[in-house]
Amino acid sequence: MAFADFAQSTRGGFGTLANSALRKVEQRVERHRAYRRTLNELAALSNSDLADIGLHRSEIAHVAKESVYGPRG
Repeated sequence: MAFADFAQSTRGGFGTLANSALRKVEQRVERHRAYRRTLNELAALSNSDLADIGLHRSEIAHVAKESVYGPRG
């Protein structure tokens, strides 16, 4: 009679490493999408609307990056 053991190993290994790497890539892609979405939404505003929220058009990229990735420095 054959016996099959389907218990997963608790050891790490290539599968765990690959899953971790894949999760990191997915997170980076999602953050970049959020950055692009924020950038596009701010760029679509008129200069008057930007002024109302205290921004100049030249600050859009910086504000979008900081809102998604956080302050650096």
